[in-house]
Amino acid sequence: MNTRPPLDLAINDGLFFDGTGAPGRAVSVGVRGGRVAELRAAPFTADEAREIVDARGCWVMPGFVDLHTHYDAELEAAPALSESLRHGVTTVLVGSCSLGTVLSSPLDIADMFTRVEAVPREHVLPIFEEKKTWSTPAEYRDHLDALPLGPHVAAFLGHSDLRCSVMGLERSVTSGERPTADEQRRMERLLSDACDAGYVGFSVNTNRWDKLGGSRLRSRPLPGAYASWREIDGLASVVRARDRVLQGIPNISTKYDALLLFWESLGIFRKRLRTTIVSMADLRSNRLIYRVLGWVTRVVNTVLRGDVRFQALPVPFQMFVDGLDAPIFEEIGAGTAALHIEEMAERRELLLDPKYRAWFRRQWTSFLMPRAYHRDFSDSKVTACPDASLVGRSFADVAKQRGGDAVEVFLDLCAEHGAALRWFTTIANDRPEHLRNIVAHPDVLLGFSDAGAHLRNMAFYNFALFALRMARDAARDGVAFMSVERAVHRCTGEIGAWLGLDAGRLAVGSRADVVVVDPAKLDEVDTMVEAPMPEFGGHMRMVRRNDGAVPLVVVSGRVAVRAGVVAPEVGRERGFGGFLPAGES
Repeated sequence: MNTRPPLDLAINDGLFFDGTGAPGRAVSVGVRGGRVAELRAAPFTADEAREIVDARGCWVMPGFVDLHTHYDAELEAAPALSESLRHGVTTVLVGSCSLGTVLSSPLDIADMFTRVEAVPREHVLPIFEEKKTWSTPAEYRDHLDALPLGPHVAAFLGHSDLRCSVMGLERSVTSGERPTADEQRRMERLLSDACDAGYVGFSVNTNRWDKLGGSRLRSRPLPGAYASWREIDGLASVVRARDRVLQGIPNISTKYDALLLFWESLGIFRKRLRTTIVSMADLRSNRLIYRVLGWVTRVVNTVLRGDVRFQALPVPFQMFVDGLDAPIFEEIGAGTAALHIEEMAERRELLLDPKYRAWFRRQWTSFLMPRAYHRDFSDSKVTACPDASLVGRSFADVAKQRGGDAVEVFLDLCAEHGAALRWFTTIANDRPEHLRNIVAHPDVLLGFSDAGAHLRNMAFYNFALFALRMARDAARDGVAFMSVERAVHRCTGEIGAWLGLDAGRLAVGSRADVVVVDPAKLDEVDTMVEAPMPEFGGHMRMVRRNDGAVPLVVVSGRVAVRAGVVAPEVGRERGFGGFLPAGES
C-alpha cells in the first residue's frame, strides 16, 4: 500500500531535459511540496497525483534564466513579470548596467533609470515615491522576498546606484570629482554588505551613450561613466574576494575599455574574477568585431586564466523607434542634443535649424567617428505614420522619390511627425550562419534580453525559444550547430551554475521550476505585437506572443502559466518566485 501523500502535479510522457546538457529521455516528472519528488519512465496515474499534465510530443526542461533584465521598476508595479514568465523564464536578474533601486532616492532612481532604459518617468517616479522603504542591500532583499513575485529574482548591485548614493548625484556626474578615501571605503563596505545579502555581484557601465533624464542634470552620462578605473578596480576587488560576478558594459562606440574588463578577470597574479560583458553580436556596422572578441576571449580564458563570458542574444537584433526616441541616437552629440529636448515643438524647431542639420549630417555620415549602429537609411523601414503613403518604405526610398538626401528627409519626417513616425531596423545578428557561430561560442552566455526596458523599442523576452528553434532547425536541416540538449543547457543550467545560483537544473529534490515547450509551435516565436501595460498607465510595449509554444510554466511547484495565460494568482499571492541568493543552495 502506498502511504506517501499524492503528488501535487505530474507531467507525463514528455521528452525530459535536466539542464545539464544530458540527452533528452522519456521521463514523467512528479512534483510535491514545491520540489521534484520523482522522475520515472512510466506515467503517473490519477491515483498518484492531484493534477496530471499530458506532455506527449513536448519537451520538458528547467525554467529559463534571464541574466540581464531591467525589471527593477516593473517589479514594484507588476511583480508577476508576466511577459517573461509566459515564455518560460523562471529566474531573472536585476541591477544590470550599473543601475538599480537599492540605495538611491526615488528622484535619483528616476533620473538615472528612465531615459537610459526608455521607461515612462511619469509612472516610475510615483511608484518609488510611494513604495521605496528600503535603503540597504539587506532591506532590498527582504523587500523582494515579501513581493508576490512570478519568477525568482536575483540581483547585482549597480555602480551608478552605489556612487550616486555615496557621493550625491551632482558630484557623481561631475568631471574631475573623485570619491574621497572615506567614500571609497563606504562604497566597498556597501558592496560587501550586498554580497553578504546574497547578491550575485556588481555591475559597472562606462558607456557614455547612457544619459540622465529628468531636468536637474539632464543629458549627463550615468555616474559610473565618470569613475576612474582605480575606483572600479577597488570595488571589483571586493567582488573577487567574495567569489561573485562582475558585469560590465564598456563604451559601446570605442570598445577600448573592454580590455580593462578582461584585465579584471585574469587569474595569473591573483584570483580570477568571473566577468560577464555586454555584448557579442554580429553588428552590421562592423562585421569583424564579434570574431575579434571571440578570439580574444578564448585567449584570455584558456591562456591567461580568465573567466570572461560575453552575453549574446540568439535573435536578430531588431529595433523599433518612435521618431528619434532610441538609444542609438545617443551615440552622436547631435542625437543627444535633440533628445535633451523633451517638448516636441521645441525639438521640431531644432530639427529644422540648418546649422543643427549640418551638424547631425556631419556626425551621422562620418567614417572617422566610431559607430555601433549602422546608420543605413535603406534598411530603416516605416511601420506607422500619419502619412500612410510612407508605411512599408525605407527612408532611402522616400528620399529617392522626393529627389532629396536620406538624412535630410529623415530629419524632415521626424520634425513633421515626431513620435508618430514609427520605424524599425535590424542592427545585428541578421546572418543566420554567423549568429550560430556566436550562440555556439564556448565563452558566451545566452541572455541580454533587456526585459522590462526599451518598452517601445525591443522584444526579446522569448530569447530562449529562439535558441531552441535554432537547435531544432539545425538538426532537421543537417546543419552543424548544437544539439537540443545543449541549447537547453545554454538557457538554463549553464547560466545558473556560472552565476552561482540554484537555478536551471532538474533532479529529484530540486526546486520544481519547469517549462514545457511544444517544438512544433516554435515557428510562432517571431510574432510581434504591441500590448498595453496597465501598471504604467496603458503605455504600449513591444512583445512577442507565442502562447502555443509554451503550454505550461511551473514555478516552485505551482502552475504559473497555462497555454500562455498567466494564472490570476501570480503577482497577487506569494509562493511562486522569491529572492534567489548567490552562493546558497
